[in-house]
Amino acid sequence: MNDLIADMLTRIQNAIMRKKESVDVVKTNINGEILKVLKEEKMVGEYVENGKSFEVTLLYEKNEPVITHLERVSKLGQRIYVSKKEIKPIMNGRGISIISTSKGVLSGAKAKSMDLGGELICKVW
Repeated sequence: MNDLIADMLTRIQNAIMRKKESVDVVKTNINGEILKVLKEEKMVGEYVENGKSFEVTLLYEKNEPVITHLERVSKLGQRIYVSKKEIKPIMNGRGISIISTSKGVLSGAKAKSMDLGGELICKVW
């Protein structure tokens, strides 16, 4: 398995479809940064280190998941880069995009406010 980000997104998506309370994902630096952004945006709960993995607590409101869909945009074979002008709201502001910038991994709104572009990693809504 080469694409550990896609693996993490798929594990979270599958756990949400099964209405699990938490899910284990592979521990890497980029996965930790993505989880940090998701936590700041209140899309996942706490995530704790368990050896070689993160245990991510999933959030539900009125028995419905906060996250309904995760989409990997930039892949290993085709990197997608966006400028600050190309950063668009996801689902009319109900979702977020996650961008790897020169200042670290940020949500699309935060990157746009800091006048930064970068690699569009994924979209979450």
